[in-house]
Amino acid sequence: MSETIQEIRERYKTKYLIARSAADERQREADERIPGMRQVHERMDAVGLALLKAAFAPGKDGTASVEDYRAEVDALRAERARLLCAAGYPADYTEVHYDCPLCGDTGYTENGQMCVCLRREITRARYEASGMSERMHAQTFANFSLQYYAPGEEAERMRYNYEFLRNYAAQFNPRKSGNVMLFGGTGLGKTHLSSAVAGEVLKKGYDVCYVTAPRMMGDFEKQRFGDGNGDADGDTAHYFATDLLILDDLGTEVVNQFTASCLYDLITRRMDTGKATLISTNFTAADLRKRYWDRITSRLLGEYQVLLFVGKDVRMQKLTAEK
Repeated sequence: MSETIQEIRERYKTKYLIARSAADERQREADERIPGMRQVHERMDAVGLALLKAAFAPGKDGTASVEDYRAEVDALRAERARLLCAAGYPADYTEVHYDCPLCGDTGYTENGQMCVCLRREITRARYEASGMSERMHAQTFANFSLQYYAPGEEAERMRYNYEFLRNYAAQFNPRKSGNVMLFGGTGLGKTHLSSAVAGEVLKKGYDVCYVTAPRMMGDFEKQRFGDGNGDADGDTAHYFATDLLILDDLGTEVVNQFTASCLYDLITRRMDTGKATLISTNFTAADLRKRYWDRITSRLLGEYQVLLFVGKDVRMQKLTAEK
């Protein structure tokens, strides 16, 4: 199971506390083993407190200036480094050794911005949670090839689809990018380009959820009928909340009154809340009209950007070429 964002934040808190605790232990060791070190640390504590007071009440009651206290702190640090080195320790032995010096393992820099290290961890978790971790590494815009499509109208249509989705990912904004519907037979590149979109959008720091229609409907059914307590193995709330929902293989799920209602509720609520959705299907528009309510297909065909994938099964072409 992938790590949740909350679990990552808790891990950062633990890392920070461990680093501080280890530094305290090293300081106690230095105080006990190095003559004069305890006095340096005690004076640093006293000057630090005086510096804090001076910062809030500069020049009050004849106290030294902030600059004077800072100069003394620098001198004490230099003395501490000298004592450590003289005793055979590294000059920074008693300092806190954080994994990330930019944020001190808090996940946030001094100006309150999320640190690059925390953003990297969250992006990694989102890759895993999206259900496309391995696929996104293998299926990118860079390795999508148009050579498998016949020259002329077929290749031009697929070039348009490629450019449209690449720009969609590069300029992604959940409230502005809109919704996309990919139509086309098996093996024509729908999943490849969907994976590529997911990878690029995740790199921008947005939340992405990839799920097949059968898996998603299974989660809704477990939540509704599973054990009577409203729990589900899948997080159905995430399907409504994620910045980009990629719903693959629409039409392959069991379609009944309940699943049709779930699908309609999902696409409607995501549109109403300005959340972007990308749906792919092997069915034609006519097939979808036979399977779903008119109010579902009218939304999918009328309010989604429709891209038609054409050609011959690329996977079969690759297999044939390998033989």
